[in-house]
Amino acid sequence: MTTDTAGPVRAAGPPGSGDGQEAAEILAAARTYVDPELRGAVDSLPRSLRRVARYHFGWEHADGTPAEGNAGKAIRPALVLAAVRALGGDPAGAVRAAAAVELTHNFTLLHDDVMDRDTTRRHRPTAWTVFGDADAILVGDALQALAQRLLAEDPHPGAPAAAARLARCVVELCAGQHADCAMERRGPDEVTLAECLATAEAKTGALLGCACALGALYAGAGPEVVDALDGFGREAGLAFQLIDDVIGIWGDPGHTGKPAGADLVARKKSLPVVAALASGTPAAVELAGLYSGPLGESGDELERAARAVERAGGRDWATVHAADRMSRAIGQLARAVPDPEAAGGLLALAEFVTRRTQ
Repeated sequence: MTTDTAGPVRAAGPPGSGDGQEAAEILAAARTYVDPELRGAVDSLPRSLRRVARYHFGWEHADGTPAEGNAGKAIRPALVLAAVRALGGDPAGAVRAAAAVELTHNFTLLHDDVMDRDTTRRHRPTAWTVFGDADAILVGDALQALAQRLLAEDPHPGAPAAAARLARCVVELCAGQHADCAMERRGPDEVTLAECLATAEAKTGALLGCACALGALYAGAGPEVVDALDGFGREAGLAFQLIDDVIGIWGDPGHTGKPAGADLVARKKSLPVVAALASGTPAAVELAGLYSGPLGESGDELERAARAVERAGGRDWATVHAADRMSRAIGQLARAVPDPEAAGGLLALAEFVTRRTQ
């Protein structure tokens, strides 16, 4: 773990001042600081589990040879470190907490890929398709245990509260995934927008909020500030999910690493889809009919479904609602960090994840 007191996240400029470059620099710095801790934790696993984990993170090919893969953007660990910095703490002391959040995130990815039967992630086959369901599930379990171990062994005074908060977050994540799976078994007209938003908060917003809250705990902040930063992350997470759902239908496979319209093929009740189904328009009726049967990965039905979502207003609703959630996030951030200069790094990260177009 680094002892560089300059910290892995530099102070940011005024909110909204960057074009994504500032966030990219923050993310790259977070990855640089957190990766050694992350690799050390993964390398402590038994060999059979370590091989699968290293493949999942993009550090090895399936045959065990080294790879220069994509381990993800490190958004969640960057939020931990940026929150510490925003509150005047030393991010170098929170690297274990940042790594714990990233391990938790990857535990959810491994399990979600199995449950959703997703075959690609980060432009390569998912772990379960290479090693089997059991190995992917067990490695996900091991990553969650590693996350808790990192916090349990961390002498930082904020670690015990952070461990408890992260554990509560994992329960919320599991409940959100359970609700999501249950919704997929229900008919297109049996799922409400309120349910989808609650599920999105649990599945996506909870961990982003927890990441910010852990940073506040490691900065020694009081309960009100911790909760406000949690709220900031949750609202930004909902905005992120809304945009991600739009990308899941209309995103470029060359950027997403997933087939075009993958969410439609799986008949996912994503937020744009449910908003479209609830619109009461002729396009909603058409979409409900298409969702009542299988949609192929190519051909007219997939294109018709995407057009129906758009004509029913699902795409516009998701875009507008994402902007509203981002506005709420900024309000929560102002409560926790009134100084715009200090809050700039956190805002740059939130803007980065909610301004994606691919």
